[in-house]
Amino acid sequence: MKIDKTKKFLIVGLGLLGGSYAKSLSKQDYYVTAITKDQKDIDYALEHGFINKGSAFVDESLVKEADIIVFALYPHVFVEWIKEYGNLISPKTVITDVTGVKSCMVYEIQSLLPSGVEFISAHPMAGKEKSGVEYADDSIFANANYIVVPTEKNSLDIIELCGDLGETLGFREISVLSPEKHDKMIAFLSQLTHCIAVSLMCACDEPDLERYTGDSFRDLTRIANINDEMWSELFLANREILLDEMDNYRTAFDKLYNTIKNDNRDEMREMMRLSTARRKKFDKKKGQI
Repeated sequence: MKIDKTKKFLIVGLGLLGGSYAKSLSKQDYYVTAITKDQKDIDYALEHGFINKGSAFVDESLVKEADIIVFALYPHVFVEWIKEYGNLISPKTVITDVTGVKSCMVYEIQSLLPSGVEFISAHPMAGKEKSGVEYADDSIFANANYIVVPTEKNSLDIIELCGDLGETLGFREISVLSPEKHDKMIAFLSQLTHCIAVSLMCACDEPDLERYTGDSFRDLTRIANINDEMWSELFLANREILLDEMDNYRTAFDKLYNTIKNDNRDEMREMMRLSTARRKKFDKKKGQI
């Protein structure tokens, strides 16, 4: 169910995701305001109709009038913002986020909030290899997954509201995971894949590789074009779980290595068949966007 059109949104952080949220909501005639650190980003969002009002400083009136606040900040910046300005948030306001790790900050945020303010975490599994509000694009939500990440402190109504936000934004599938389960899934499905892409791009110094490559290399390394500030924070915030997944990957890679080294074609093909069967589950179903 889509969110009531009377709800007023505040986006804190107008980067790629914050800008894409604002763009989607404003296109659907929601009232959207924004707070972000650079005036040029506010100016861009106003010029392109992403927001109704905005500020490059923490404007108390924008915070107090919001019904739903979306924090599109790095995890440590989100925590610092709540510590400094959380007291400005009005009771009955719902806050949510877009951060890629949860256990390291969800419980702390909930403990810092004023009485009557509820934080329900979420993770939009969408993005681009470019950052900044100028790359905002709400079409990235159309075939993407959206994860609601509640704790025992969240009411059923607010969990449902968060799912409604995902539906309003146009996400394909909405799931619910605990912070711990989320971080384990994300370590494998997102963080490990970025680690592999970065490692692959750092593994060969041969010049002019781009002149000889095919689509397979481009596809596999697309996410190696990476925001080092953000992803290094995410890797370290989820360090122990990510290291476990890297160990699991290393075991599988070593197994494949040994099938080649030992001329064990049967076991190699068995791994390939397993890989093919599992990969088919990720293919788009007929009729999907």
